[in-house]
Amino acid sequence: MTMELHGIAASDGIAIAKTYRLESPSLLFDKKTIDDPELEIERLHAALAVSTEELELIKEQAEKQIGPKEAAIFGAHLMVLSDPELIGPISEKINTEKVNAEFALQEVSNMFMEMFAAMDNEYMQERAADIKDVRNRVLAHLLGVKFPNPGLISEKVILLAEDLTPSDTVQFNPKFIQGFVTEIGGRTSHSAILARTLEIPAVVGVKKLMETLADGTLVIIDGIEGKIIADPSPEEIEKYKKRQAEFAAQKKELVSLKDAPTVSSDGFEVELGANIGSPKDAVSALENGAEAIGLFRTEFLYMGRDSFPTEEQQFEIYSEVLKRMGSKPTVVRTLDIGGDKELSYLDLPKELNPFLGLRAIRLCLEMPDLFRTQLRALIRSSVHGNLKIMFPMIATLEEFRQAKQLFLEEQEKMATEGIPFSEKIEVGIMVEIPSTAVMADVFAKEVDFFSIGTNDLIQYTLAADRMNENVAHLYQPFNPAILRMVKMVIDAAHKEGKWAGMCGEMAGEELAVPVLLGLGLDEFSMSASSILKTRSMISGLSKTEMEKHTDHILSLSTAEDVKNYITQMLKK
Repeated sequence: MTMELHGIAASDGIAIAKTYRLESPSLLFDKKTIDDPELEIERLHAALAVSTEELELIKEQAEKQIGPKEAAIFGAHLMVLSDPELIGPISEKINTEKVNAEFALQEVSNMFMEMFAAMDNEYMQERAADIKDVRNRVLAHLLGVKFPNPGLISEKVILLAEDLTPSDTVQFNPKFIQGFVTEIGGRTSHSAILARTLEIPAVVGVKKLMETLADGTLVIIDGIEGKIIADPSPEEIEKYKKRQAEFAAQKKELVSLKDAPTVSSDGFEVELGANIGSPKDAVSALENGAEAIGLFRTEFLYMGRDSFPTEEQQFEIYSEVLKRMGSKPTVVRTLDIGGDKELSYLDLPKELNPFLGLRAIRLCLEMPDLFRTQLRALIRSSVHGNLKIMFPMIATLEEFRQAKQLFLEEQEKMATEGIPFSEKIEVGIMVEIPSTAVMADVFAKEVDFFSIGTNDLIQYTLAADRMNENVAHLYQPFNPAILRMVKMVIDAAHKEGKWAGMCGEMAGEELAVPVLLGLGLDEFSMSASSILKTRSMISGLSKTEMEKHTDHILSLSTAEDVKNYITQMLKK
C-alpha cells in the first residue's frame, strides 16, 4: 500500500530505487557455558574469515574511491583480524573456561583495548579504536546480525539512516547511492551538504523513518518538495520518471553557462565559488563552472584514517587542488574538528555542549603542533596556485592574532630554510559567531577577507541546533537579525577595501541570492550543483534594483515577512 512521508528538502532531484537501511545492529548476548570448545573455536574462525573477506573488499573499494592513503585504516583492521596475539588468547579462553565465542571475544578485546588506551604512546592508543571496530564486526557475524557495510553496496539504492556523520560517508560510492533519507538533520546538516556535493537528492528530518520503512522497500525520493513515496503505484512511478527527465533536461540547459562570467543584468560582476571536501570535488566544481573554491573543508583529510595526516600528505592534497584550480582563488579552511565532527584517534574531552566547546580554531590553538603542521603544508603548497587561508570559529580578535602569528612564524621558518612559497597568501576568517559579526568593523582592519559561515551563524544567533529537526522552524536564514548581521560584515569589509564572501548554504538559496546581491556580497560559495542555477538567476537580476529593496527588507519584522516580500519582488 502506497504511503507518503514528509521531511525537509535538502538536495534537489528525484530518485527511484529500493531502500538500504544503514543502522548499527544490537550486539547484546549472554555468557554461556559450552560443551564443545572445538566447535566454538570453529565458529570464531568462520566469523573471522567472513570479516576478513568483507574488509579486503572494502579496502579495495576505498582505495579506488578515496585513495590508498585514506583507505589505510582498513589495512590496520585487517592486521588486527590476523593478529595471533589477539586471536590466540580468545581461542584459549574458549578452551579452558568452556565459554561461548562471543563472551571470549569481548573479554579479551576489552583487556587489550584498556591496555592500549592507557599507554603513553599515541600510536598504541589508536590501536584501541581499531580493536573495537574489528571486534564489533566479528561479534555481528557470530550473532548472525547484519553489519552495516556501505562500501559493499553494489546496486542502486536509496540510503536510510537515523543520521549520517562525515566518517560514515568515507566508504560511499555515489554510483550506487541514488539518494539519502535521514531522521535527523536540516538543510545544513552534513548529510544534506554531502548529498548536494554528490548531486543526489536528499530529504532529512523525517520523523519515525527507521521504524516505518523496511529494507528493500521501493521508494521515490523527491528532494525538491521533501517527500518520500513508499510502495508507489505504476502511475506514480511513471509521473516521477517524467519529472526526473525534466529535471535532467533543466540541468543540461544550464551547462551553456559553464564558462560564462557571473554578471548581473546591469553589468555588476560577482564571483561564484564551490564548497569542497576533497581534490575529487574540485573536478566537479570546475565541471559546474566554479570561478573559485570558496571553502575547502580540510577536516575530511583527517577522517576515515587511524592517525593525523603528515605535512607531506597534506601538502600533496592541497597542491593537487591548487594546481587544478590554476589562477582561480582557492580558500582553504584550517582544521574544523569538534562538535559533531570527531576523530577516532583524537581523544577529545566529553563536553555537555560540544558545539560551544573545544573545536575548530580553539582546538588548533590548544594543539599548536597539529596546527603548525597544517600551516606549513598550506604555505608550501601556495606556489602551485592562488591560495587564501581562513580560520574557522573565530570569536575574538585575540584568537585571530594568535592564529595569524603562528602562520607568520611558519612563513619565517620556511624563508630561513629556503623553502619557496607565495608572498601573496591572503589570511581571513569565517564569520560564524555573532560577536565577530558585531565587531566586523574592528576585524576588518586586520583580516584580508571575510567569509560568512551562515550555517553556524544562524544556529548561534537564534540558539537553534541546526541538526535538530524539532527546532528546524527556528533555523531561519531570512530572519532580519541574520540579514542585518550579513550587511554589517559586508559594509565593514568594503569600508576597509576588503572583500566579503559567503560559504554557508544560504549563498546558494534561490530566495537569498537577490538580497545578497543587493547587500553587495562579492563572492557566493555553494555546493557545486547550485552554481549554474545561481549564475542563471543573477544574470536576470539588476544589482541596482536589488539595492533599492534592501532597506525595506532589513526593516521587516519576521523571516516569513522577508520571504513573502522577496517572492513578490521577483514576480514583478
